[in-house]
Amino acid sequence: MAQQAGSGFQDTKRGGGNVFLEKRTISGECAKQLIAAAGEKAKELQIAVNIAVADDGGNLIGFLRMDNAPLLSIEIAQNKAYTAAAFGFPTHEWYPMIEKHPALKVGIVHTPRLVVFGGGYPIFSEGKLAGGIGVSGGSEEQDQLCCLAALALLGDRQER
Repeated sequence: MAQQAGSGFQDTKRGGGNVFLEKRTISGECAKQLIAAAGEKAKELQIAVNIAVADDGGNLIGFLRMDNAPLLSIEIAQNKAYTAAAFGFPTHEWYPMIEKHPALKVGIVHTPRLVVFGGGYPIFSEGKLAGGIGVSGGSEEQDQLCCLAALALLGDRQER
C-alpha cells in the first residue's frame, strides 16, 4: 500500500522531530572568486598550481590548472579539497594526529582520496561546513598560502 506524501513524518515547526537538515554549500560564483584569489597568490609567489573547490560533500564545484602546473597535482588538489570538506579541518593537521599511532599511520593512508599534508582547507559559512579548497603544485607552504589568500575573501564568515 502506498503511503501518502508527508504522512508519518513530524514537522519540526509543529513540535515534532527533525526530518530535514539545513546545510550550507558553496555557489559556483564563490568558487570562481576563491580560485581567482588563490591564483593571484600563486602568481605573486611565481608558481603554477592547480586549484580545486569542492562542496560540503567533497564534489568538485570549480577547478583551475594554471599554465604549466604539474599534471600529477591536478588530482592532488582535488583530493585536498575533498579531504578538507570531508573532515572539516585542514589537511596539514592530519599527520600530527596520526604520527604517534603506528597502526593508524599505516592504515589510514590507504583511504581513497585522503591527503595528510598541507594545502587543503575547509570552507565554513556562519560556523557550518560548506566545502573545501585544495591547492597543489608548489611547496606545502606555498600551497597553504594560496588557500589562505582565497579564504581571506570570506572574512568573518570563515570562522567555525
